[in-house]
Amino acid sequence: MNFADRMSRLGTESAFEVLARARALERQGKEIIHLEIGEPDFDTPTHIRDAGKRALDDGFTHYGPAAGLPELREAIAKDVAATRNIAVTPDEIVVTPGAKPIMYFVIHALVNPGDEVIYPNPGFPIYESVINFVGGVGVPIPLREESGFGFDLDLLEKKASAKTRLIVINSPQNPTGGVLEVDQLGRIADVARRYRIPVLTDEIYKSFLYDGEFASITRFPGLEDLLIILDGFSKAYAMTGWRLGYGVMPTALAEHVTRLMVNSNSCTAAFTQLAGIAALQGDQTPVATMVAEFKRRRDLVVAGLNQLPGVSCRLPRGAFYAFPNVKALKRPSSEVAEALLQEAGVATLAGTAFGEHGEGYLRLSYANSEANLRKALDRMRPVLARLAGASLTGS
Repeated sequence: MNFADRMSRLGTESAFEVLARARALERQGKEIIHLEIGEPDFDTPTHIRDAGKRALDDGFTHYGPAAGLPELREAIAKDVAATRNIAVTPDEIVVTPGAKPIMYFVIHALVNPGDEVIYPNPGFPIYESVINFVGGVGVPIPLREESGFGFDLDLLEKKASAKTRLIVINSPQNPTGGVLEVDQLGRIADVARRYRIPVLTDEIYKSFLYDGEFASITRFPGLEDLLIILDGFSKAYAMTGWRLGYGVMPTALAEHVTRLMVNSNSCTAAFTQLAGIAALQGDQTPVATMVAEFKRRRDLVVAGLNQLPGVSCRLPRGAFYAFPNVKALKRPSSEVAEALLQEAGVATLAGTAFGEHGEGYLRLSYANSEANLRKALDRMRPVLARLAGASLTGS
C-alpha cells in the first residue's frame, strides 16, 4: 500500500507501547510491576456500574445524538457551573468516547497547515502528535523543574503572536504533576485576550489535587468565546474503559466538533452516558477516598525515589505521577527506563515520551498498590546503583 504522507507525522502514546512490551515479558514468565500506564487501579464505583447495567437492561443500546444525550449534557452543564463558577448551556457541550477526541477534534477544527499552536513540553504526547498531523507548527513551552513545572511565561509571551491559533494548557499536569497557579493562569489569559487566541484547557486531573483548591483559567473575564474545557470520567471515577469524555466550548465550535463526531464515531455509547449521569449526581465519597489513597502513595513513592542512587524527585501537587530527575546518571532517560524494565521488572516511561524537554526524567504512575510500589523501589535500587557507579567511572 501507499500511505498518505500525513501518516508519517502522526505520533503515538508511548505508555501503550511500553505496556505491550511489558505484557510480552510477562508472557515469558517475568514478573513486571506496572508504573507506566496512567490508569487508576480502583474499580468503577458500584452505583455507577449499576447505572450502566440498568441502562443496558432499559434498552440504551442504540444510536443517540452525536453531541451526546441531552440529560448528560445538562448534568455536565450543572457540574461545570458548580466547579468553575461559570454559566454553561448544553449547546456548548459535546460528549465523546473518551476525552482524547476533544483535543483531536478541536485541533482539526481550528488549525490550518502552517498555523502555530503553543503547548506544554513535557506534556501529553497527543497534543504534539495531532498538531503535526494537521500540518500545524508546534511551539513547545518548556516546563522546568525549578519553577515547579509551570509554564515558562516569559517565553510564552514572546512566542504568542497573530500566527498563534491555539494555546493548550494542562493543570494538574501529565507527566509532571505540576499545577498552574492563579497568577500564571492570569498571564496566560492576558496573552489569549491580547491576540484573541483560543485556549484548550485540559482539566482531566482536576480531582487529583493534593494541596490547595483547583483553579481554572475560566475564572478570568473576557475569555468566554475563546475557552475550550476538556474533561471526562476516566480518571476521577476510574472509568478508563468506559470511554466517556466531553468538551465545553463556544456554540459555533461545538457545531463543528459535533460534525466531526458524525464523521468519525457517530455517537458515544448511550449506556455509558447514563453511567456518567450517575457519576456526576451520585455519591462522591469514592472519589475522595481514591484521591486520599493516591496522596498517601505519592508521599511514599517520592520519599523512596529520593533515597535511590542518582535520583531526585519533587513532590507533585496533582495528578498521579512522579517525575523524578535522573540526570545524575548521565545517560538518556530512555536507557534508564529500559534498564529498569529489563533488569528490575519495573515498567516506567522515559521523560522524552512526553517531548524533548522531558530528557533527564522518568515518569512513574503510582496508581498501583502500596506493596507493589515498595517492591518497585526495592528492585530499582541495585539497577540505579549500577548506573550511578558507571556514570562515576565514565563507562
